[in-house]
Amino acid sequence: MSRLFLIFLCVSMFSFAQKEDLEHFSWEEDKPLVWSDFKGKPNKNSGAAAQTASGISFGFSISKTGSRITKFKADVACLFYPTESWVKNEDATAHILRHEQFHFNITELHARKFRQEITKLKASAQIKTQLNNLYQAMRKASYDMQRRYDKETNHSIDKEQQKAWEIYVSKELKRLEAFKTK
Repeated sequence: MSRLFLIFLCVSMFSFAQKEDLEHFSWEEDKPLVWSDFKGKPNKNSGAAAQTASGISFGFSISKTGSRITKFKADVACLFYPTESWVKNEDATAHILRHEQFHFNITELHARKFRQEITKLKASAQIKTQLNNLYQAMRKASYDMQRRYDKETNHSIDKEQQKAWEIYVSKELKRLEAFKTK
């Protein structure tokens, strides 16, 4: 049995990296972020009030009979990285925290979309390529949505757009509830 793990990190500053050994915890519907989760050192040179480091970890295993791939199993997790996430204490408001929560929620939304797409795949000689291509597509889609979220809400300053994004993301999470992080 082969196993491959890939992790991408999506932060509100939009950098991506492999972060396998960092402190992390999974997205939970009934456990919203709190400021004490943000343990990183604030970037004083940044105009941002806070940064959420979240990402999707992805791994899969395949089973073979001879040289033929007969089945596969994929694991997808939505993770928050406390030591890579930070807040400037003077900006630690409930409004900013809610904005950061929705960055994490957008990551969870893409984890759900990823799981949904995985269910459509069949074991074949192309499964590794298909899974990796799907992972790259989800990575790009999450990155693009995170950027659009910050742009359209002006990093939470536009309260009307912030509310519209919260409604949209919440509806999408509900629509894909069958694929939520467990």
